[in-house]
Amino acid sequence: MTDRALTVRTAACALPAAPPYFLGRRRELRELRADIDRPGLAALRGKDHGGCRVLLVAGRPGSGRTALAIRLAREVADRYPGGQYFVRLTGVDGEPVPSAQIARAVLRALGETGAEADGGAEAEDPVAALRSALAGRRVLVVLDDTATADQVLPLLPPGPGGLVIATSQGPLAAIPDVRPCTLGGLNTAASVELLSAVVGSTRVTCDPTAAEALAEECWGNPTALRLMAGWLAARPGMSVTDTIQALRAIPVSSAMSAPVARAFRLVHDGLTQPVARLLRLLALAPDGVLDAHTASALAGCPLSAAQAALRELLGYGLLHPEGTAGLEGAADADTEYRVPGCLHALLREQLDVAERPAQVRLATARMLERTVRRLQSCRAAAEPAGSAARRKIEELPRPLRFGSPGLAAGWLRGRLPVLLAAARVAVAEGELDTLAQRLIAALVRALDAHRGDTEALPELYELHGLLLEVAERRALPRQQAAALINLADLDTAAGRTKEALERYRTALDAARSGDDGLAAGRALEALGDSYLELDDPQRAADWYGRALALRQTRGEFVEQARLHARLAELHTRTGQYPAALREWRAAGAVHRRLRDLSGYAMALSEAARVHECAGQCEESLRTYRDALHWARQAADVPVEGAVLLRMADTLERAGDPAGARLQRSAAEDLLRHGLGRGPRHDADLPL
Repeated sequence: MTDRALTVRTAACALPAAPPYFLGRRRELRELRADIDRPGLAALRGKDHGGCRVLLVAGRPGSGRTALAIRLAREVADRYPGGQYFVRLTGVDGEPVPSAQIARAVLRALGETGAEADGGAEAEDPVAALRSALAGRRVLVVLDDTATADQVLPLLPPGPGGLVIATSQGPLAAIPDVRPCTLGGLNTAASVELLSAVVGSTRVTCDPTAAEALAEECWGNPTALRLMAGWLAARPGMSVTDTIQALRAIPVSSAMSAPVARAFRLVHDGLTQPVARLLRLLALAPDGVLDAHTASALAGCPLSAAQAALRELLGYGLLHPEGTAGLEGAADADTEYRVPGCLHALLREQLDVAERPAQVRLATARMLERTVRRLQSCRAAAEPAGSAARRKIEELPRPLRFGSPGLAAGWLRGRLPVLLAAARVAVAEGELDTLAQRLIAALVRALDAHRGDTEALPELYELHGLLLEVAERRALPRQQAAALINLADLDTAAGRTKEALERYRTALDAARSGDDGLAAGRALEALGDSYLELDDPQRAADWYGRALALRQTRGEFVEQARLHARLAELHTRTGQYPAALREWRAAGAVHRRLRDLSGYAMALSEAARVHECAGQCEESLRTYRDALHWARQAADVPVEGAVLLRMADTLERAGDPAGARLQRSAAEDLLRHGLGRGPRHDADLPL
């Protein structure tokens, strides 16, 4: 039995498939199943906390605790129709995964959308949203690699109907009524059965005493036994007795005293030099997950050689398959593998000993560059056929391209946690900042192409935060301003307007420091929008005015027209009609300068609406007539129809229902039959 399960990542947080080579542990399984329905100690004392049942599988890494948890979850899954979910609470680097990140992943797996799942995840507590979503559901959640009880408590489903199976190295005493199951080594019979399953029964039955001795040498540890079984399977001519001698020859030190470490060292030293080097470099794989593309880039070898090496490592038990990241039809090179968590530290130790820092940095750079190219290909797959992006991607080697937009979207969805981990790795490296910026930019564009802004809000928030970290570290004010503006935009989308204000102010200072007029204009305009959202029209008008002055000095006419329109709307809202008319006239003048007749017509239409608000009905109708003339000169049917409908409303309010009916009928006829496609004369006007 292995410590990690054979999984197929068909969806975020999906319960993995049943583990291979699951042998022994019958007593533990029986006791855990009995504990599900057994009353807790608090209930026996009449103080039932009313929470879900929590089972703990405790054991050292490599003891098979994850495999046991998954096997139990699979056996009782039918009892929990509300869903079964699997999440890891600790990364391969040993750092706990934030509870908010886990909560968002489970919310997506639950199918929750909207504010609770994504858009509001930054504005509200996603953990609270998860508990609300789980309330009343009979769900099963496997929490793998738990470090402390504080990681588990916020994620417990409320109510007595759920089940949580946690794995940990030690006890979690702070969790109410937790039922622990402590794992040791497999018994001799199960250990020998595991060896037989991998090596074949013939070699084991030929020397049963040696097989039992090998099991004892491995202390019954499932991972050590699996590694030794892979070693034997790769050497058909070697006896079990010779294998024991080879294992005992591994020097014992404080760092290599555990059976897993000794078995790993024996397997590693027996690999060919290229495969052993690739194995060591797998310590650099983001989130411990890789495919043949990642392996090829890390080792600097052809894709076919990387695939062969990964299959060899899989046979040894040094990797576990994770399925494919894409949809049906994905290439074999996209098959994912996971480095067992109990081996990661050993891989890192060998990497530090055998590889120079410059070589490690070069391997990381190659891996990140390959990821950038795949993300560019992923984004281009969403572009129309024949577009410039698609033509550029056609120049890439075929294995880097995606056959369809569906495959690209599936790859992005399945690989997103690993891609985010790669972005973190790139930023943490510290000496690959340019590559980190390219990677994050490519990931942002891919998300924009295949997912909506609201759906990808938490990921975008993290990515722009990473870009800000790089910009601050490198003292790049322009990049810092851009990252701050993007973060503030996401704050605004999440409803955190006050937090957005602070970011926009900081971005404005950074833009001015970097002499970035474009970013400064964006920040000034966004400050106006934020104050308008906070119902402070006076400050909003002040910031819009500053933004307009900057746009005028830079000769940005489109932006000037937009800001004149916003000031006009603001003045209309506060009853300052003369000021609003001035702004609409100024907006119209800019549109005339840009030869935008449709925009000019709409500015006149808005000015007519202001005249009506000011009680100047005749002036309003004259201005509408001018707007209608320019809409027809522009051959813009939607604008012409909109002006006619507005005129109808004005006439109706002015007490002319017949005229209103005439204008409304003309608008309906225009929009129904698409009349007015070419310039028309004033004699054609229905007034």
